[in-house]
Amino acid sequence: MQHPLTVTLAFTGASGMPYGMRLLEVLLTQGQHVYLLYSQVAQIVAQQEMKLTLPSRAKEAEAFFNERFNVSDGQLRVFGREEWFAPVASGSNPADAMVICPCTMGTLAAIAAGMSQNLIERAADVMLKENRQLILVPRETPLSAIHLENMLRLVRGGAVILPPNPGFYHHPQDVQAMVDFVVARILDHLGVKHTLMPRWGEAQ
Repeated sequence: MQHPLTVTLAFTGASGMPYGMRLLEVLLTQGQHVYLLYSQVAQIVAQQEMKLTLPSRAKEAEAFFNERFNVSDGQLRVFGREEWFAPVASGSNPADAMVICPCTMGTLAAIAAGMSQNLIERAADVMLKENRQLILVPRETPLSAIHLENMLRLVRGGAVILPPNPGFYHHPQDVQAMVDFVVARILDHLGVKHTLMPRWGEAQ
């Protein structure tokens, strides 16, 4: 039996909230432990893209997601943007991995520059300095030279840049299948088993 991971998952204000929400759903239903962080702009994007109102208070958010995904108390913990006593803020108690999905270019740039002006940026900084897995899912197009240089700097620092670019070789029939393609790639990097889509070379 796979040992449950503790994954810090952050939503920022880039387009692509369905990727983050689907990833949260699968992590929880697969029995992983999740520390959830999200920015104020992510709340706006969730409403715009999914007509989903994310609670502003951490305890209300925990209750909301526990009910939405039918998970037990304690499996999911939500922290506010300035909650500096959260476990994710210190290298003495880091998560096993962190995913920022979707990730704005502003957040990516701040992490590349070593800034820690909010809990999301600090949590990412902790992952890099502690040599833990950090996966960034940036949603932007086209990419400027500055974007690309920041990504290269992060890769050299140990992060994984995983753009949400769905493939089509599995013949997706709807948007959900395209979302699942990207989420499956993230789960593969985390080492979390899933059945979201057949693997290359497997029966379709």
